[in-house]
Amino acid sequence: MSDLTKEAIEAAIKAYTDPHLERDLVSTKLVKAIEIEGDQVKVRVTLGFPAQGAKEAMAAELRERIEAVAGVSAAQVDIDWEIKAHSVQKSLKPIGTVKNIIAVASGKGGVGKSTTAVNLALALAAEGAKVGILDADIYGPSQPRMLGITGKPESQDGNSLEPMTSHGLQAMSIGFLIDEETPMIWRGPMVTQALEQLLNDTNWGDLDYLVIDLPPGTGDTQLTLAQKVPVSGAIIVTTPQDIALLDARKGLKMFQKVEVPVLGVVENMSIHICSQCGHEEHIFGEGGGASMSEQYGVRLLGSLPLDIHIREEADSGKPTVVAQPESRIAEIYREIARKTAAKLSLQAKDYGAKFPRIVIENN
Repeated sequence: MSDLTKEAIEAAIKAYTDPHLERDLVSTKLVKAIEIEGDQVKVRVTLGFPAQGAKEAMAAELRERIEAVAGVSAAQVDIDWEIKAHSVQKSLKPIGTVKNIIAVASGKGGVGKSTTAVNLALALAAEGAKVGILDADIYGPSQPRMLGITGKPESQDGNSLEPMTSHGLQAMSIGFLIDEETPMIWRGPMVTQALEQLLNDTNWGDLDYLVIDLPPGTGDTQLTLAQKVPVSGAIIVTTPQDIALLDARKGLKMFQKVEVPVLGVVENMSIHICSQCGHEEHIFGEGGGASMSEQYGVRLLGSLPLDIHIREEADSGKPTVVAQPESRIAEIYREIARKTAAKLSLQAKDYGAKFPRIVIENN
């Protein structure tokens, strides 16, 4: 008769803090089953975020801890994930086929927001999620070039558009509908209407995440998104530079005011590594993203170097995550993706889809 108990196994698992959640798997109710047969233990963990690139290391760590429990000779740890829809702004309802919308924003231009957005979307897909990207920059759409997409989207019913696809992503952009060199000479209301149409009149397939690449700043488009688009969370992209951080703080405060949770901060161009000699230099300053995240109680999701390959690969239509999937930079993007999705998974769920629609008829 084995003296092993589920409590002993649970205690061993609880001692492990997941680096993406920054919490243990027991209190977050992610341990779905513990089976004990003699001195053999089998554990099933179901995460709320995709973790293709981390599940083996996580399973090995848990296995080691469980096998250290007295009386255990061998442990098997199975890890999978189930991505749920999360709550959005109180006055809005989620879009039917899209579980979660993540907005990627920056207070100012030139900080690499669009490059971060497309690599984040590709990284979420590489981690095992179904992902789309909406290019909400009407004046300067860059996702068609970054994703290497040419041609125009089809419409099967004359009212809605089929998303374009590239590298496993569903994508929509005003850039698909106009010539690359045509300037958009539109006033604010036209821009916000176009954004709403691109979002709502696209036949998105079933998506776990739709990443929205916002234009820089805190103007009409951002406010429209905050008020009319059901966003589950936002990411702020900045550089360590004082001026960029100043504007990033404005973006962060804007989302807080409109009740959109900020999932974290990404510090781009944090360090320059010389391609000739390997010398490292903080040419835009250092520690800005960390101090901002500390000041506002939001997470620093990751820091990316100023690297010529990131720019070259985005310009060529094959961003780093797909161009160099085994590179350190691709791993940083995937780590940012896991942390973003993990942070989102801890938020309140949206249960609207589970409730039946009640129709009252007069007979």
